Amino acid sequence: MPRSSRPVTPQPAMRGRGRDRHGRGIRSSATGPYLPPLRTRIDLFDMTVASTVEYLRSVWPDELADVSFEIGSGPGSVMPGVGVERWSVFAAERRVVFYRLPIQRLSRLHRNDELHQRMVIESCVFRGIAELLGKDPWDLAPDRFRHF
Repeated sequence: MPRSSRPVTPQPAMRGRGRDRHGRGIRSSATGPYLPPLRTRIDLFDMTVASTVEYLRSVWPDELADVSFEIGSGPGSVMPGVGVERWSVFAAERRVVFYRLPIQRLSRLHRNDELHQRMVIESCVFRGIAELLGKDPWDLAPDRFRHF
């Protein structure tokens, strides 16, 4: 059988396209194709801050119209005598930054479930906005806490 006159060059192996290194295919998500993706602590934090800010913007529309709210992982430094800040208020810039890691990890909860985690996050948002506006946190939404 005659050989081809064209030089034989090896083709590069197709790796990482649809297979893992053991040849069993790509792994699926942990929840499978028919279940919604899992909610993470970051998602819970972001949703809680956003919903609390939107609620307070509806109560105080003029005061919070031009305020920007940000979420940071943590403060750049520790304040002596105070500890780790949970939020920072920049009144001149009309900006409030909430720090996710100190709020989630340094808060002591008597019951560590989703409801109490949300309550801690909401209380930090209320206190940060109250500091910006120069008000007491209980004065931001007094009707919300009245139970007759």
